[in-house]
Amino acid sequence: MGVERTPQYLALRRLVRHRIETGRYQPGALLPAVGDLAAEQGVHRLTALRALEALVEEGLLKPVVGRGFFVVGEKVARELETLDGFTQSMTERGAEPSVRVLARGVRPAGPRYADVFSVAEDDDLCLIKRLCLAGGVPFSLEEILFPADLLPDTGVLDLGVFSLYQLFSFYGVQLQRAWQTLDLATLDQKDARVLEVDAAVPVMLFTCTSRDRDDRVVEHTRTYTRADRASFVVPFGSGSLRTGSVPAAEGSWVPGGVPG
Repeated sequence: MGVERTPQYLALRRLVRHRIETGRYQPGALLPAVGDLAAEQGVHRLTALRALEALVEEGLLKPVVGRGFFVVGEKVARELETLDGFTQSMTERGAEPSVRVLARGVRPAGPRYADVFSVAEDDDLCLIKRLCLAGGVPFSLEEILFPADLLPDTGVLDLGVFSLYQLFSFYGVQLQRAWQTLDLATLDQKDARVLEVDAAVPVMLFTCTSRDRDDRVVEHTRTYTRADRASFVVPFGSGSLRTGSVPAAEGSWVPGGVPG
């Protein structure tokens, strides 16, 4: 009696799982194309597809139509539920979120952000600028800065598939608290066109600084939000209003017309 061979799709499934577990395929990154994996292992494309779909069922991969399969990292529970990003906030309120990355790169902290992040002026920060849409309509424009050593090469991580908070979670960055301020601001003509607003009309500017469990600043974000698409909700508890003081409150912004 001959030795029974492992089915090809199971062998490929184990191989891809091993590559994920050993870090060859990093959380948040796009896997090689199904056809490329099939050719590498000498199997039919449908066999490779079956193996990857099985890993989707295991929660290790996320399929994106027209793009391929992305690696899902291990999620770390956050203690503060109020530290939710755009994608989660919009989903919870019934609006279909999407994100379009407009620019990404690395820049030195410089004097201004060296003070914000408590780093040297020549330390590298990752800069991401993206447009957030709710129901296909521009909602906000984000400029995100975070230390370059928090995540691996951001060029292979897709912020159109995973939120920044999800990627932080994949790589063990646990957000503990954040401080957010709200101001009014105007945009230059280029950014106003992207957000589809009149450059002369003020937008809401949310500036948020997030810290991890070690009290390290891990993110500094400026979010320009259309005032006609959002409202700001601040719940107050009994005794929170005192003359001459600012009440400690939990704030959130929600799409205009969608109940908070």
